[in-house]
Amino acid sequence: MHRIFTTSVASVYPHYVAKVERKGRTKAELDEVIEWLTGFDEQQLAAHLTDGTTFEQFFDDARLNPGAASITGVVCGVRVEDVEDPLMRRIRYLDKLVDELAKGKAMQKVLRAG
Repeated sequence: MHRIFTTSVASVYPHYVAKVERKGRTKAELDEVIEWLTGFDEQQLAAHLTDGTTFEQFFDDARLNPGAASITGVVCGVRVEDVEDPLMRRIRYLDKLVDELAKGKAMQKVLRAG
């Protein structure tokens, strides 16, 4: 089992926020991306962050967006679509979306809306 599986989402979330804000994006946009991927609204996300939910629990509870399969590309030198472990692939989906948001991609493209 990879260490990230048992890491709390709350311990990584501030790094996601800092990354997107450094590039001129907002926490609200980050939360919108997370909601698109997981189905968690603002209150549900806040509860997971407060409860110290691990990435494994977080994605077990998520209703993964059917469009997530269209998330492709490289994160940390690894091609997302080639990641075999389903949980690690979901985590990489999230990483890829955060990267795209931080790189200034249009929200419509980040959310695979066209």
